Amino acid sequence: MSICIAMVAGEASGDLLAAHLMAALKKHLPDARFVGIGGSRMEMQGFDAWWPSEKLAVRGYAEVLRHYREITGIRRKLLSRLLAEKPDIFIGVDAPDFNLWLERRLKARGIPAMHYVSPSVWAWRGGRIRNIARAVTHMLALFPFEPALYREQQVAVTYVGHPLADMLPLVTNKVAAREQLGLEGAGPIFALLPGSRQSELQYMGDLFIETAQKLAARFPDARFLVPLTTRETRNQFEEALWRQGAQEMLSKAPPTLTSFAAPHGGANAALGRPGGAITLMFGHAHDALAAADVALVASGTATLEAALIKTPLVIAYRMSPWSWRLMRRMRYQPWVGLPNILAGRFVVPEFLQDDATADNLAQALGNLYADRQVREKLVEVFSEIHRTLRQGTSEKAAAAILPYLRAA
Repeated sequence: MSICIAMVAGEASGDLLAAHLMAALKKHLPDARFVGIGGSRMEMQGFDAWWPSEKLAVRGYAEVLRHYREITGIRRKLLSRLLAEKPDIFIGVDAPDFNLWLERRLKARGIPAMHYVSPSVWAWRGGRIRNIARAVTHMLALFPFEPALYREQQVAVTYVGHPLADMLPLVTNKVAAREQLGLEGAGPIFALLPGSRQSELQYMGDLFIETAQKLAARFPDARFLVPLTTRETRNQFEEALWRQGAQEMLSKAPPTLTSFAAPHGGANAALGRPGGAITLMFGHAHDALAAADVALVASGTATLEAALIKTPLVIAYRMSPWSWRLMRRMRYQPWVGLPNILAGRFVVPEFLQDDATADNLAQALGNLYADRQVREKLVEVFSEIHRTLRQGTSEKAAAAILPYLRAA
């Protein structure tokens, strides 16, 4: 009988992490079966998704409460199915509130429970680490300061680095990125990443468009690249464009260019008129960041992507007022953005909740674009972060997992 590896990945970043881990494990276990909850990248690796990862892609206390009954129902059904299936190991990829509940129960039934991506116990809700210790057989940590926290609680832990640091080159060729998108010779280019979840677009879609409008007034030849991950988030953003009276800013690129399936002749003209043109992209966030002079990014993994691509950025985030009040009370440090957390100081601006206004964001982005010296210093900081995180993550994670499978 082949080895069965159960996994749960709850959103786009987890889907990416899990897919790379699956590829690394399949080098050693080509006949292994992978089952559970996952996304499209995992399915491309042969994952049997019993539920799609989009079911778990909800952020913020208020948003989770609205979906609580559905999410807990899926979790109970998944636990029953896993106990019947008896996988050789369970790997929870991020999604700690969902996965730690499962891991504790599976571990109690003798199934090794790995957790890939440490919860942010160093940022907020640090008391969770004792519950994590009871639930997790082995923690796979992405950041170098995390293992010491788990060793104090006698939790087996391995620092594996971050897979994005392996995937992305140490030096970004901005000229080539612009050529690929047909943006040679363009004026200021701003990447706008308002989030991958519909709940994030709800709070930040209009804000990012207002910011683009103000930047276009300051820089009339500016271009704005907006990568969106799903049809639903694209529709949300387009609706926000109409609400803000900014539909005329939307570039008239043909579908082959808007989706950026491949380079296309005549792209200079097709990407949109000068004067604050907004181009929507299906995915391809890395292409947008590589081409941009400066980026506005919703707090999350995308802030690390921007840093690893060496694009100076401003971080913004809004959520429901109730979720914000709860999270603010439980924060342990002054930063929320991963570039600042990894640097241990404010290296890029953060504007959260009430401070995240179009005026503040446009001024910060415009000033950052205008100050080449500051941008060059940021590239140096981001390069050091990149070298620290480049560890051969998927292979290291697989090496930590394999002993448990051999024992099984």
